[in-house]
Amino acid sequence: MVTEITDGVKVSVETIYQSEYSNPGSEHFMFAYKVRIENLGRYSVQLMRRHWFIFDSNGTHREVEGEGVVGVQPVIEPGENHEYVSGCNLKTDIGTMKGSYQVKRLIDNEEFEVTIPEFYLVAPYKLN
Repeated sequence: MVTEITDGVKVSVETIYQSEYSNPGSEHFMFAYKVRIENLGRYSVQLMRRHWFIFDSNGTHREVEGEGVVGVQPVIEPGENHEYVSGCNLKTDIGTMKGSYQVKRLIDNEEFEVTIPEFYLVAPYKLN
């Protein structure tokens, strides 16, 4: 698990290789990732947008941007958290992801960027 804190918002990411949805012979490797966003600050925040950078070990780079996460723009109260699970497919068995969330502090509507730390997507057999 990797973790980073930006302006009182803690982002932790854990990954899971999805062998049942992968087909290495067809260059299809599926990974799930679980994200936990914790509000360590004093004010409520709302996650507005996401921006991902996805890197495959074959040199392919992708960017994904959009509103919220998995269809929601959660409000996270001080001391609370929001968790979600999503997925990413790669053409190789090793890759990385990193990015940022655009977050709004509700007391003054100020928006700021929260770092999503870089994490690895690795099929377990590559670790031996």
